[in-house]
Amino acid sequence: MSGTLKFSAAALLACVSTASAQESPKPQDGLPWPPVHTFSIPGYDSVTGEVGAAVQSRMFSVGNGVLWGEADVGVAATQAIVDVSYGPKATESAGYKIGHFCSAQGNILAGPGVVDSMVAAFEHTTGYLSFRLLAAIEAGQLAGGDKRGMQSAAMLIVKKDGGVWLHNDVVLRLQVDDSPEPIKELRRLVEQAAQQRERRTSR
Repeated sequence: MSGTLKFSAAALLACVSTASAQESPKPQDGLPWPPVHTFSIPGYDSVTGEVGAAVQSRMFSVGNGVLWGEADVGVAATQAIVDVSYGPKATESAGYKIGHFCSAQGNILAGPGVVDSMVAAFEHTTGYLSFRLLAAIEAGQLAGGDKRGMQSAAMLIVKKDGGVWLHNDVVLRLQVDDSPEPIKELRRLVEQAAQQRERRTSR
């Protein structure tokens, strides 16, 4: 049931690997970790050229394995049976909704309104890509999110030489590994990062 969704955004590729939005993958012998039931959104900013993804799950440290990104290539959110090699492979997918420069997907969700709300929020939010991805995750949670609740959230945004450091492509990498309100904490971090970005660009 695992696979990937591909879509082009200018010269970049955003992709996702996930199980069906409503079905849990069957347990498999020999897996080192349990299935990751979660919801995520990769997105592209056609103005800045940034590509990124955000994720929330009732699982510890979801961002540690689910998110992958490479500047001038794209991003991937690997869900269900997380195999980190899926990121650079970007294989077939199921259980998603495609929007304008974004896609939303998940498994073990409260219902189809989760992904619908995520795409709508991404498309109607302005500003940095980080705020658009954040709005999507918040909307997904308001629509019911992961049926089991919340525990962790993460965000990754990349652009060629777009990072703070020299020859660094990571614009933003944030992880809330264990919290009763991971999305609220992710918002605090996103807002702090935006303030730092404003200070850098105003110099």
